[in-house]
Amino acid sequence: MTRRQEWTWIFAGWLLFTASAAFFLAAAIRSGDGLAIAGSALFLIACGVFLVPVWVLRPHRTSASAGTGEEHI
Repeated sequence: MTRRQEWTWIFAGWLLFTASAAFFLAAAIRSGDGLAIAGSALFLIACGVFLVPVWVLRPHRTSASAGTGEEHI
């Protein structure tokens, strides 16, 4: 598996976590549960925090190096 493929799976996973956090937040708002709203909002923010370095450190599209330690940003 190339570094780009690995990154794609990791990024897709974080996008799914972010989407689930958004749905949890929407459900919490709908139910009016303050504790659930706070927890869901924190979960959504945390997903965003984890997405930043994943996006910033993404390998270049044309990088075909698989584990060679060479990253093109």
